[in-house]
Amino acid sequence: MKKLFIIVAFLIAAASWWLSQQINKVKFEPLNISEPLVEIKAGQTFNQLCHLWQRSGALSNCFPYQLYSKLEPKLFALQAGFYDLKGLTVLDAISKISRGDQHNFSFTIIEGMPIWEVKNKLLSAPYLTQDIDKLTAQLNISQSSAEGWLYPDTYHYHGNDSALRLLKRAHTKMQSVLEKEWQNRMPDLPLNTPYEALILASIIEKETGVVAERDKVASVFINRLRKGMRLQTDPTIIYGIGEHFDGDIKREDIREKTPYNTYRIDGLPPTPIAMPSRAAIHAALNPATTEYFYFVASGDGGHHFSKTLTEHNKAVKKFILKQ
Repeated sequence: MKKLFIIVAFLIAAASWWLSQQINKVKFEPLNISEPLVEIKAGQTFNQLCHLWQRSGALSNCFPYQLYSKLEPKLFALQAGFYDLKGLTVLDAISKISRGDQHNFSFTIIEGMPIWEVKNKLLSAPYLTQDIDKLTAQLNISQSSAEGWLYPDTYHYHGNDSALRLLKRAHTKMQSVLEKEWQNRMPDLPLNTPYEALILASIIEKETGVVAERDKVASVFINRLRKGMRLQTDPTIIYGIGEHFDGDIKREDIREKTPYNTYRIDGLPPTPIAMPSRAAIHAALNPATTEYFYFVASGDGGHHFSKTLTEHNKAVKKFILKQ
């Protein structure tokens, strides 16, 4: 009896030692994969994944992990998604998948980007479901176009997420920002609605990349609107030409009467011409108090501002014609 007890004790000790060796192997074995991202499909089990990795040589043997999964079943419950598992041990990779710690993709809407450019960029965004059909209706926008209604920012998403869901976040953020800025606007502006402010902000966004002069640019347009003068801003002509613009505004472009040619129409164009930043919206609703009615590019990235047409013509000769 004593001898039997010793044998049983020895077998238990040996089994415990073997089990500890298997668990130690599990803890430190690297996952040898070359793929930048690993997709875990919905309903995929650990056994399926492990055998897949074993066949590809990513790990040596599934048995130790199957054994360990009996001890820690929650750790081996996989969540669908795309994962970056490079440089991890097998166990750390499984832990990351069970936490649902998916890879974050990013999509950036740049300040001043028009809607057609956003849509084109979406088409090349990786692992993003293209489900945009009629964006204006899908976002419940009451205006004729979704132009201007997407807030410029970087938006993160997971693999196989919806492009429409991403743009809904951008739209909601723009609505919130525009409402807050409208509530804190300067009194007595010649802007009747938040949408008119959005249109003007988009023009300001396209006219200058210099943050410090946005409120001056805004003052020029506000002063012109108050006087009933046409805005005469080139970015609106360019927007009216669209994707076919070749980089050069021609005389016939200026003469052609289109809804966006502010050399030929009174007031604001019918829609925004780009996605404006919050700074541009703020400038449109809080312009500097000036007597400026004109500005021209000064050659250093900024603009020279003038009060009269005579001053403006002199500035054009100096900065543009180099006379």
